[in-house]
Amino acid sequence: MTSLNQRRVVFTGLGSITNLGHDVTSTWSGLLEGRSGIRQITAFEQDDRWTTRIAGEISDWDPSDRLDHSEIKKMDRFSQLGVWAAAEAMEDSGLDWEQGDPYRRGVVIGSGVGGIQTIEYYAGVLTEKGPRRMSPFTVPKLMVNAAAGNTSIRYNLRGVNSSPATACATGGHALAEAYMFIATNQAEFILAGGAEGAVSPVCVSAFSAMKALSTRNDEPTLASRPFDIDRDGFVLAEGGAVLAVEELEHAKARNANIYAEIIGFGITGDAGHIAAPNAAGEGAKAAMKAAITHAGISPDQIDYINAHGTSTPLGDIAEVAAVKELFGDHAYKLAMSSTKSCTGHTLGAAGGLESIAVVKAICDGVMPPTINLDQPDEGFDLNFVANEAQEREITIALNNSFGFGGHNVSIAIAAFND
Repeated sequence: MTSLNQRRVVFTGLGSITNLGHDVTSTWSGLLEGRSGIRQITAFEQDDRWTTRIAGEISDWDPSDRLDHSEIKKMDRFSQLGVWAAAEAMEDSGLDWEQGDPYRRGVVIGSGVGGIQTIEYYAGVLTEKGPRRMSPFTVPKLMVNAAAGNTSIRYNLRGVNSSPATACATGGHALAEAYMFIATNQAEFILAGGAEGAVSPVCVSAFSAMKALSTRNDEPTLASRPFDIDRDGFVLAEGGAVLAVEELEHAKARNANIYAEIIGFGITGDAGHIAAPNAAGEGAKAAMKAAITHAGISPDQIDYINAHGTSTPLGDIAEVAAVKELFGDHAYKLAMSSTKSCTGHTLGAAGGLESIAVVKAICDGVMPPTINLDQPDEGFDLNFVANEAQEREITIALNNSFGFGGHNVSIAIAAFND
């Protein structure tokens, strides 16, 4: 289906951990049920000085169920989440990673802020106890490429090893990178996605200072409400999401289960404000258009869009404007929902997590809802799959990821058809 003479790239494994569940099955069930994973923050103490006291924390999780204690000791929380998701994706792929050429296999797992919890903790150690009390594990834990590095070590992935850090567009960039490496024959199998463990004092207070976070503290499950007139900011969340991305013939040769196919991507930059989107959604529109062009399809072939849809006043306006401008009348025939309404915003993990949602929507023929959409904002008259999942045959879908710094990524994903 792609317009370029390149190798075809498919998904053969899915892995995630979110506030809705510690694997893909439970997370997907939560999305379809329209459950919210937003709660009062328990990771650290807060008082009335904190304007935001809610987040999408992952609870009742023991990383030792999949990771050795020696590994856990050397990883920040974001790395633990990333490696956990990568382990599920690897298991789901069925690849025997101990056999074959490790230099043809790789990892592209990024993060928006990396080991922020390690940074905060050891900044305190330095201040209170001095430089001699710093741990030698500090740098390996805090570096933004730690999830990728630890995953490559765990599975002897000696080929491509990369870690994009493009804020909330990170997961999308990871999948685009994986696609490029495989399509151009530099790899045959890559674990790609993102991880974030940013529910921390610095991140919550810093995003609050930007007026970016919802302050609906008394109604946490109602706080993330993309496209609704009463939205007041995004809800910070943590999570990990990794997909096994593989060259088609390699996957077929080992009889792998093929979920769906990446048929194109588009990447653009706003070159405007460091933290605000282009008001008209020009960069978002250009990214979606580039993905469609790369895939060799027309806009009216898109059935579903998993929106970036963060629940911020400006971001939602820009994305809706971009969709209307690009798709014209077809914007009213396709459907678009935001799964961040359930999970909150997992920053660097979002692109991977929401690509998993697209893959599952294609496979199961059902679109997850945008919950808390009680009254769409003015001009928001598209099918946002409000409050309840909708059944629909999906042949081609887009996943949008946009980030601070003006980063825009759109991934085109299609039902697999050999």
